Amino acid sequence: MSRINIVTNETANSEQKTLLDAIQSQLGMVPNFLKVFANSPAALRAFLGLHGIASQGSLDAQTRERIALGVAQQNACEYCLSAHTAIGRKAGLNAAEIEANRAGTSQDAKAAVALKFARSLVDNMGEVTTAEILEARNAGYSDAEIVEIITHVGMNILTNMIGKASRVEIDFPKVELKIAA
Repeated sequence: MSRINIVTNETANSEQKTLLDAIQSQLGMVPNFLKVFANSPAALRAFLGLHGIASQGSLDAQTRERIALGVAQQNACEYCLSAHTAIGRKAGLNAAEIEANRAGTSQDAKAAVALKFARSLVDNMGEVTTAEILEARNAGYSDAEIVEIITHVGMNILTNMIGKASRVEIDFPKVELKIAA
């Protein structure tokens, strides 16, 4: 049971209902973590705005999902791991790639660099080295794409915090976290 209220159509005020209806029409469902966000329409609008803008960048959907999977596993967020496993599959990631992403790498050499960089961002609270930035550039990432990787890491940390703090019920096929040995 969620430790933070889940806003439903029945409990929503008019502003919350408008936001939830827009999400429903776009996704065909309203994921539970967005129902938690809906407690603060301002926070939900901020998240949706950032998510919408970030998905218009030059990183492809598969790379964005790879980052989400790696960060969810790294931050031990079972909700986000479950959600992004389902979304990653829809984006074309296979089971082996999803497993690699959860481990912070990829079968794709360029994407592996993005995931390594994303993992370092999380591990070091953004204090990455010049060598890590150069490695991303040498792999073919522009400065715009490096900023987008940072943005996606930050956005996923936010959703990981919502998922973990609220302990919201997982409404995707559940994926168990791998615990480091």
